[in-house]
Amino acid sequence: MSDLTERNSKESFWIVVIVATAFFMENLDSTIIATALPQMARSFGVGASSLSIGMSAYMVTLALFIPVSGWIADRCGARAVFGVAIAIFTLGSALCGLTSDATMFTIARVLQGIGGAAMVPVGRLLVLRSTPKRDLIQALATVTLPGLTATVIGPPLGGFITTFASWRWIFLLNLPLGLLGILLVATVVPYFAAQDSRRFDWLGFFLSGASLGSLLAGAELLGRDPGSAAIGLALFAISVVFGYLLFRHARRHRSPLIDYSVLRFPTFSVTVISGSMTRVAIGAVPFLIPLLLQASFGMSAFKAGVLFLAFAAGTVGIRAVTTRIVKRFGFRSTMTANAIAVSLTLACCAILSSGSSPILIFFVLFLGGMARSMQFACLNSLAFADIEPGQMSSASTLYSTIQQAAMGMGIAMGALALQWAGRLNAGMSRYAVSNFRMAFLFIAVIAFVSAFGYANLPQGAGDKLRV
Repeated sequence: MSDLTERNSKESFWIVVIVATAFFMENLDSTIIATALPQMARSFGVGASSLSIGMSAYMVTLALFIPVSGWIADRCGARAVFGVAIAIFTLGSALCGLTSDATMFTIARVLQGIGGAAMVPVGRLLVLRSTPKRDLIQALATVTLPGLTATVIGPPLGGFITTFASWRWIFLLNLPLGLLGILLVATVVPYFAAQDSRRFDWLGFFLSGASLGSLLAGAELLGRDPGSAAIGLALFAISVVFGYLLFRHARRHRSPLIDYSVLRFPTFSVTVISGSMTRVAIGAVPFLIPLLLQASFGMSAFKAGVLFLAFAAGTVGIRAVTTRIVKRFGFRSTMTANAIAVSLTLACCAILSSGSSPILIFFVLFLGGMARSMQFACLNSLAFADIEPGQMSSASTLYSTIQQAAMGMGIAMGALALQWAGRLNAGMSRYAVSNFRMAFLFIAVIAFVSAFGYANLPQGAGDKLRV
């Protein structure tokens, strides 16, 4: 029995390591490209705006294929799907690094998106199926830490690589990680038998893709410039309509592509509703902070990038005690207090000025990273506390879909808040400090409101994870 326990423990460890690496690759690739666009555009002989479609194509592809990942994993087996997803993502990365024109680059980004759409939800599913409930907090915290760190270090790392090497290395660096991941999946990840032979829900696929795709496209347009606001709002309305039709369809379908029945669990629904508000608020930070430091405070890209790394340092620093805090105080108290802490750190960003000491800026960002990391760790664990094994695939798919939408909305909300502040402060520079103050206070309110959802959790919510 002890040998079997030890073997299962080793398998769980390697699954966590492999999935954490995949999360790092996918999240890094979503953010690192932003600072490389000008150099890439010059090498392709096009304008930088022409390459933004590569970023959009990646996000929309994720939106289309994330809901499909759960069905494929149930049909073909999670290990096989996860390994193929890493292979597709790695191939797409290689093509991105080797391509010589904008059209082929966009096609390669779509290929990356197809692989990334399955890597995250199916990887999380492998962890959920191989980890005992008592170890789930620590396992999911370990899995998501590299991904959270990647979203923060992505922009400065992209700037460093494009400055001192070539933008192509941004994508080629994924090759050794991807090849190692494929090898480890084939050798150490146990086989999980296919669990379902249900027919594919084509209508659900169309409705989910239309809803999430319209949402992300609308969010990008709203965050781009005021002239695109009307189209962005129209796409939001279209997204709501398709989302409502998807929800009605899922309730009536015998085996829907996205199963909303898991929302009946309070521990899951709060991570979707209140958790999305938290993610939107925190997701605005990687957009607002670099812009504040460079466009408003006049810092160099390098100095701003170094200071912003404080956010990543805080993210890593709190993980050592996250599990102990949750086990001591419980999910409800921890998440409620931490949502308020997130709101306060965002509000603190509003008091920064060009005369603020770099030490103060670093400290505020470090605290913000700690609060962000703690809340995400709690959300990622609590979501699956009461989910039955047979519904893990559906829950992971829905959770990843909502998570992707909230990430896109976070950047758009930060840009939109900055635009609204600029209109209220007519006559001032677009990047005036007062505009950033209003934007940070706005998203701080969003984070604060999310605390009420966590406060309404049952007293013992998630206790089975605290054993």
